[in-house]
Amino acid sequence: MRQAARAIVIKDDKLLVIHRNKFGKEYYTLPGGGIDSGETPEQAIIREMDEETGVVIALKRLVFIEEPGEPFGRQYIFLAEYVSGEPALHPNSEEAALNLKGQNTYLPLWLELTDLDRAVFMSPILQRAILNGVQDGFPATAEPL
Repeated sequence: MRQAARAIVIKDDKLLVIHRNKFGKEYYTLPGGGIDSGETPEQAIIREMDEETGVVIALKRLVFIEEPGEPFGRQYIFLAEYVSGEPALHPNSEEAALNLKGQNTYLPLWLELTDLDRAVFMSPILQRAILNGVQDGFPATAEPL
């Protein structure tokens, strides 16, 4: 089963997200992606953050595990602290190459937390968990979604 790692990064009341336009379907998602063979979820999210956002993070803890089913597989969602950088795709990333083709695009950006509840977000269950975490605090140990 495919597995992925994603990060919740909040800075100045904004959430770091990827705006996707996947063949006309537009939505937001957390940065992250597939865990490569021999890689831990922690290693994967650090690599994916560099590729997809250029933002440097410090991992705090695993807060959620989501099982959205195929084709997505298990998602490890980490709470992370912003360290430095501004959102931009790494020029040599797979995502940057896809952007050049124009029909399956990735745009890393900061989304106002006040706009998160109205945004089309992948997945709505994770969207609600993030909103609850912002309001009430994120779990001390990983919770299933």
